[in-house]
Amino acid sequence: MNVFNHFLGVVESALAALTAAGGLPDKVNVAKVAVEPPRDPSHGDLSTNAAMVLAKQAGRKPRELAEELAAELRRAEDVESVTVAGPGFINLQLADSFWREHLRVVLRAGQDYGRSQLGAGRKVNVEYVSANPTGPLTVGHARGAVVGDALAGLLEKAGFDVTREYYINDAGSQVDTLARTAHLRYREALGETIGEIPSGFYPGDYMREVGHALAERDSDRWLNKPEEVWLPEVRSFAIDFLMQVIKGDLHALGVDQAVFTSERSLVEAGAVEQVFASLEARDLLYVGVLEPPKGMKPEDWEPRPQTLFKATDFGDDVDRPLKKSDGGWTYFANDMANHFDKYRRGFTRQIDVWGADHGGYVKRMQAAVKALTEEQASLEIVLCQLVKLSKGGVEVKMSKRSGSFVTLRELIDDVGKDVVRFIMLTRKADAQLDFDLEKVLEQSRDNPVFYVQYAHARAHSVLRHASAEFPDVPEDPEALASGSLARLTDSAELALIKQMANWPRVVEQAAAASEPHRVAFYLQDLAAAFHGLWTKGKDDASLRFLLADDLEVTRARVALVKALAETIASGLAVMGVEPVTEMR
Repeated sequence: MNVFNHFLGVVESALAALTAAGGLPDKVNVAKVAVEPPRDPSHGDLSTNAAMVLAKQAGRKPRELAEELAAELRRAEDVESVTVAGPGFINLQLADSFWREHLRVVLRAGQDYGRSQLGAGRKVNVEYVSANPTGPLTVGHARGAVVGDALAGLLEKAGFDVTREYYINDAGSQVDTLARTAHLRYREALGETIGEIPSGFYPGDYMREVGHALAERDSDRWLNKPEEVWLPEVRSFAIDFLMQVIKGDLHALGVDQAVFTSERSLVEAGAVEQVFASLEARDLLYVGVLEPPKGMKPEDWEPRPQTLFKATDFGDDVDRPLKKSDGGWTYFANDMANHFDKYRRGFTRQIDVWGADHGGYVKRMQAAVKALTEEQASLEIVLCQLVKLSKGGVEVKMSKRSGSFVTLRELIDDVGKDVVRFIMLTRKADAQLDFDLEKVLEQSRDNPVFYVQYAHARAHSVLRHASAEFPDVPEDPEALASGSLARLTDSAELALIKQMANWPRVVEQAAAASEPHRVAFYLQDLAAAFHGLWTKGKDDASLRFLLADDLEVTRARVALVKALAETIASGLAVMGVEPVTEMR
């Protein structure tokens, strides 16, 4: 149950009553009416902007309309008081009994609490990572992997039918370079002295593993053969080998994508030609000469005719080349084929998670999807900024081309999968993230991973003690939900329930905005509320969770703690983080 959606319905019913009484004109547009938490909790539990957004339509003063709406809302069930603030905001205070009843909802839902039907089963494709299959994943790939996977989990929680996808960039010149590097390492594995790795090749030691594996499989089959004979076979072997490494790294991070689409396979199946034919049939292609890029001197620019896509008709800044002057396809043409293929597989909502260095590519791809699908599909792009890796404040450098990078697997081995996933979601994706290998393992309030996990572990500590010391207090959530909760009267206890009640709203809003970092923020706030209640119990013995001389209040507080643990676990599940029940 989303409390805010429920009371939005209450507000709409009150507006209908006002309309029937002549206080509002018929058929006012209520689309912008919202019910949200007030900025200052002291103002109430809920706030609505209804009078503010409807006053102009009604030809009424906002404050005057707010007073009339407030009078209607005071009649609503579970509403204890209603006040009008400022120019016409309406604040509602709910009865404490409402919040105690909502605690039963949380208990009965368990970790399914927060699950929404917002998506109504609509299909969404989330493509993320999609790194070139030219080496193991680096720390730089970790953020996109976590953001994409958590976003997919969030959308599933919100009721969407989500497909997680990886696009294998295996058709460009980089995989030919990979093949040449693999062949060199293959010769080395067979005993040849290869000398220094040529400039432009992949110098990392991981390529020795590829060469050894190829030598083990094929022996000397590819020695002393011309490149045109061995390159396709070696290229295929190297890509397959490194994709298995990549999949293994992703699995270690808790990322298991269902679909892997090969760029080369799409090209060979004629998918690019299908894109061309579709655009040509609707007169969206022409042969022209692009203007020089901004900042390029005229003498550096060689104008040449190319087949251009009318991208400006669909929101892009310039038209884009689809076919080069030599007749070859551009990378953009292949990317168009990828997204057109998704549409033909039934995905009218597509989300790509990219590195921030691809920001200049956003408009053209969105224009392409609009054009190819005749505006029946949309493409959202989530850009992930860089991760600054450090240890004790000293930056750790990484460079994939030089072979001196820090791999994703090394990061996981150092700090653990759950730490990596949580920390990668502690900033909005488009903000740079600092990842200090020492700080993320600190057991302090300043470490959000520890702070949230400690709250969950503390809750389970209470539940273990309750089970051992109070045999008459049930452990089953349904039994706890069926018991009396009337003794939960302290403001901190009620504040914790209210914080839990915010979880379904966070799920829906974060899903709508494609912002999984909101889950991490919410869990930190929820953990703070629980730690605050714990501290209050240390200062006032009557507020401790377990009271030997008061079984009724103990039972009610165990129910509160159980609900708190389930809500944290629900949030961590969206993030792909395993909740701990004991701190080590």
